[in-house]
Formats: sequence, C-alpha cells, structure tokens
Amino acid sequence: MWKQILGKLPRKSQKPDQDSSRNPNLGPNSSSPGSSRANASSPAAKRASAAVFPASVIAGIEPLLAFKDVPKKELKRATLLELLDFVSQNPPKFSEPVILASCKMCSINLFRVFPPNCRSSNTSSGENDNDDEPTFDPAWSHLQIVYDFLLKFVTSTALEAKVAKKYINHSFIMRIIDLFDTEDPRERDCLKAILHRIYGKFMVHRPFIRKCVSNVFYRFVFETEKHNGIAELLEIFGSVITGFALPLKEEHKIFLSRALIPLHKPKSLGVYFQQLSYCVTQFIEKDSKLASSVIQGLLKYWPITNSQKEVMFLGELEEILEVINMAEFQKVMVPLFWRLGHCINSYHFQVAERALFLWNNDQVVNLIANNRHDLLPIILPALEANAQNHWNQAVLNLTLNVRKMLVEMDDVLVMACISNYQEEQQRKNLEVEKRKEVWKRLENAASLQPIAGNTAVLVNH
Repeated sequence: MWKQILGKLPRKSQKPDQDSSRNPNLGPNSSSPGSSRANASSPAAKRASAAVFPASVIAGIEPLLAFKDVPKKELKRATLLELLDFVSQNPPKFSEPVILASCKMCSINLFRVFPPNCRSSNTSSGENDNDDEPTFDPAWSHLQIVYDFLLKFVTSTALEAKVAKKYINHSFIMRIIDLFDTEDPRERDCLKAILHRIYGKFMVHRPFIRKCVSNVFYRFVFETEKHNGIAELLEIFGSVITGFALPLKEEHKIFLSRALIPLHKPKSLGVYFQQLSYCVTQFIEKDSKLASSVIQGLLKYWPITNSQKEVMFLGELEEILEVINMAEFQKVMVPLFWRLGHCINSYHFQVAERALFLWNNDQVVNLIANNRHDLLPIILPALEANAQNHWNQAVLNLTLNVRKMLVEMDDVLVMACISNYQEEQQRKNLEVEKRKEVWKRLENAASLQPIAGNTAVLVNH
C-alpha cells in the first residue's frame, strides 16, 4: 500500500543536479535553462510573450549580422537616380498625388536644422571671415541628387504652377530660404538656382519671396551679422531687379532703402559687396532719381575706422556718379565732397589714392566742372594739406596732378581758394598761439599761489 502511495507522488528531477555538476558556475540560487524553459511554458508567460511579440514576428526573427558583414546597399540612391532620370525625360503632366509625394520627399531629405557653427562662435564676424576655408557637408553625395531632382521637377514643363502652388507653398518656400544659411557653397549654389526658378514660375509667390528675403537681410543687419547666404540671395535679386517694370513700385523703393542700403553696415561687407553693388546700380539705372537717396545712405553708413570698407565705398560711389544726373548730384554734392576731402587726407594711402582716382573719371570731372564754385572751396584745402604734409609719395604725386587739373579748369578760382586756405591757416595758427599764451599765464599764476593742504597742483615735467 505504501508503495502504491509513494508511486503516485511526483519524482524529483535529477536534471538540475546534472546541469549544476556540469556547470560549476551555477549556484544553488541560480536558475537552470530547464527551469527557465519551464517558466516560459507557463500560461501567463505565453500570454505575455504573445502580447509583445506575435507568433508571426517570432517566427521571422533572424540573428543580426555584424556591421562589417553587412553588404553595401544603395537602394535609396538608386531610387533617387531613377526618379531624376524620369523627371529629366520630359514626362507627361504630373498628377496632384505625384506633386504631393515629390514635395514631401524633398522636404524629408533636405529640410533640416544646421548644427552650431563653432568657427563663427569662436571668432567675430568680420573681414577675416573671407580667409576661412569652406565647410563641406558630408552628406552632399545624397543631397546633390535630391537638389538635382527638385530643380528638374520645378523647371519641368510637366509641372503646372496652378496645381503645384498648393504644395510648393509659403511654408515650403520659407524652409528653402532657411537652407541658404548652410556652410556648404555647393548647396547654396543649388538653392540659388531652385529659388530663382520658383520665383520665375510661381508669380503668386513673388511678393512672399521678396518679403522673406527682406526679413533675412533685416535679421542679418540689425541682429546677428551672421549668415552664409547673403551673396547668393543678392545674386538672385540682381536678376530680379532687372525685370522690375517701370515706374518702380513703392514696395521696391522701400526694399532698396530699408534692406539693400543698410547691408553696407556689417563688417563682413566684403563677402557680398560685388552682388550688393550690382543690385544698387540696377535700381539707379531703372530710376535715376534714386541716386541721391543711395548716396545719402552711403554717407550715413560710411566707415570711419575700417579702411578696406572705405575703399569699397569709394568704388561703389564712382559707379553711382557715372550714371547720376545733374539735378540729383546737386542735392548731395556738398556733404559728399566734404567726405571725399576727409578721404583725401586719410593717412591710409589706399583710401587717399582711391579718392584721388575719381579725377580720372571724365563724368566725375564734368560734374565737378559744372559745380566748381561750390566744390573747389571744399576740396582744395584737402589737396593743399596733402601737398604739404602727406607721408606717401604716390598720394603726394596724385594730389599735385589733381591740383594741376583744377588749375587748368579755373585758375582764378583755384588761386582764390588757395589764398583763402592760407588765410584760414594763419588764423588757426594765431588761435593756437593765443591758447598757448593763456595756458602759460595760468601756469605762472598757479605757481605763485601758496599751496594749501588739499589743493591740486599743476606740475611741469
């Protein structure tokens, strides 16, 4: 009977002991693989496993390969190249779903936030930025294909602007303009071509594009003075301005006065000066009455301590004087030639040379000749001061040549101006002597006074 009862009891498994004997690292509290499999086979464990990993997924799981063993796949690149080839072959009219999918693909692949520029945070933005080597995006091999696709897509005759304007909308355009701050010059060139084509194809978006670009300029001038794409944006507007209809809209004149002219202020002017100067001259060629307001803007932002910028200003000024009419010139000639007189007397020889080179321009000489009674009394004192005191021989020779040219223009007026200059110098010298005498009397009087305890004393060294 006892045998029957004991026979019905479950027998203790010997497998854990065998496993522990085979693996000495498994202690008495360690769970064996057999026990874990037993736990996993419980109903609760099965329900949890089924909830997290469905049976179909578990059945399809394969061990991962090491990184070194993964084969090189370029499926995405191959697909993009196939799309680019399709768009380049003048396909039929794009349907609305195709336009939506294409814009979405470009947005996902192109629109991103740039990392902080360590170089610009460590060094101030200024003339030295021109010497920095360009930074190239490591993902350019992929980005280039997407940019090429977007350019072909926008310029394709299969894309109807009326349909596409819903997807190439204000948000899309704003993100495109934001990308101009990239440090990679190759990407900025692609963006320049794309934005220019969008501006040309989508007339409904033109005011918005001009507004967004103006905001970029405002932020750059008045807040950050850091942006990588100012030159490219100005290059786009150089061609846009040539297409402005006459008479110019008030909006365009405001863009000139509030966006373009203040761009002369930042230290990094040299990076985009050529494009900026071209835009300004295009405005003046469209409407010559804008020349006086442009010169007034240049005088407002004229650099005092930056000689390189001063040379650039003089170069742009000469371009403006070549196309200005007499009426506009007479509005600004007096303050302008006072500034030129300071430039002629500059101790920086390049500034003085560049100012004197203006007399090599026949148009400038003609303007001076027609207004010589107002201008020679301003400019001749500066020439006389140079002839007597300037340290640079090249500047001295140019000064003498300009003075000779003015004598040939009107010798009587020149002699009268020189005589007035000499009288003014004598008067200034007398004032200096009188001031010295006054100080000398004050010093003598102070030396005769008794010295009190806390009285300040003038001491001669």
